[in-house]
Amino acid sequence: QAQLEESGGGLVQAGGSLGLSCRASGSIFKNMYIMVWYRQAPGKQRELVASITSGAGRKYADYVRGRCTIPKDYDKNMMYLQMNNLRPEDTATYSCYGAARGPRGCKYDYWGRGNHVIVSS
Repeated sequence: QAQLEESGGGLVQAGGSLGLSCRASGSIFKNMYIMVWYRQAPGKQRELVASITSGAGRKYADYVRGRCTIPKDYDKNMMYLQMNNLRPEDTATYSCYGAARGPRGCKYDYWGRGNHVIVSS
């Protein structure tokens, strides 16, 4: 089931740009110690695109470094994925993930439903 609300995706020409968004409720968003963008191409394993971790900052996969940013807006409880210079191999389903600490120190995982992105040449 959908736990994080995502928007964006669609058909993009090679060399174009991509913008995705991921939203959680305010209480959940403020308690997330990590938020991650993943992607999974057809027939391939899910892989990490970029992440934000409390105390560690942002990390980017090698294949997107220099052309990807993941801004976080605490006023809107939103995380974004912005990527330029898209290539056909960027075609995948992109999903956001977040983890938060709850009562008794338990970890809670939250997932978006996924955004289908097709990059055509």
